[in-house]
Amino acid sequence: MPVTIKNAEGIELMRIAGQILGRVHNEVAKELKAGMTTWDIDHLTEELIRSYGCIPSFLNYQGFPASVCVSVNDEVVHGIPSKYRIIQEGDIVSLDMGLIYKGYHSDAARTYGIGPISKEAEQLIERTRDSFFAGAAMAKAGNHLYDIGRAIDASVSPYHYGIVRDLCGHGIGRNLHEEPEIPNYRSVKRGMKLKSGMTLAIEPMINAGGYAVKWKPDGWTVVTRDGSLSAHYENTVLVTEDGPEILSLVEE
Repeated sequence: MPVTIKNAEGIELMRIAGQILGRVHNEVAKELKAGMTTWDIDHLTEELIRSYGCIPSFLNYQGFPASVCVSVNDEVVHGIPSKYRIIQEGDIVSLDMGLIYKGYHSDAARTYGIGPISKEAEQLIERTRDSFFAGAAMAKAGNHLYDIGRAIDASVSPYHYGIVRDLCGHGIGRNLHEEPEIPNYRSVKRGMKLKSGMTLAIEPMINAGGYAVKWKPDGWTVVTRDGSLSAHYENTVLVTEDGPEILSLVEE
């Protein structure tokens, strides 16, 4: 599938999709607490997405059985919600969700601490978020695709974190996953030149330990190979001549 350039109508619909998704994230975050099951989080997320007249992007996507990926502690991404998985004080929880508004997708992820968390976990979450903004700052027409990964890498490399290599960001629009793939680490190549109207899901996945991951037997849940904590931060970003427009971020 070629890289798509969105027209003015498509961009406006993606703006609306992004703003709704940002609000859903904020509303779910207010409800997160110890004692919830990951299924509770999924149920709430789906209700909120549908309350805005939108469709959950993830539900039944390639067989995924839920509306949100809920990944806890050493789970990197794609954690399947369960009525038997209870969130505990001190956990870190990554929520990755998407929605469809009038045919256009938005995709975003956040990692949250539940109650008091370790300093290590707190720093990992904060630095992963910071690395997203470092990468997103490169999403300007005329820059190159791999400038994004280089900036993410430079942001977290002083802390000796592992940048997940088996998974990456992606284009987004009428399809949840479009070209191009966006690695989160440094590359010797420059990649394609970015053009105004491209929409990208930029999503660093950063491990406190090594970068290696493995898939659990459910075929979906990705965990760190060494059992270290992992954090995830993602937004849908529009490339413009003047720099990035972060479509899925709604500040409180």
